[in-house]
Amino acid sequence: MQCQTVLPGTECTFWSKQGCNFIGNSCQTVVDECQGCDRAVEGTIGHVCSVAPSPKQKWAQGLCNMATHRKVEIQSTESKSVNPLKASKKASAKKK
Repeated sequence: MQCQTVLPGTECTFWSKQGCNFIGNSCQTVVDECQGCDRAVEGTIGHVCSVAPSPKQKWAQGLCNMATHRKVEIQSTESKSVNPLKASKKASAKKK
């Protein structure tokens, strides 16, 4: 249904016939970590997230999974694969 208070005319999963059924009956304003995100839009109460009604909860576990301004850096913990046959030949050559 469409939100009628914070983001009028926008589809909202927390809006029902009785109004907003989110905790506090309204979306919450964005936190400092949300600055620069494309999903932060201007609402009637200030900047709010267009995806999550509580940005503070999205950032509680670390990086928000909906953030567009920050990327997750994947670090590989695998070392270079070594052929055991070649490794044993190199080790035996060093002993001579």
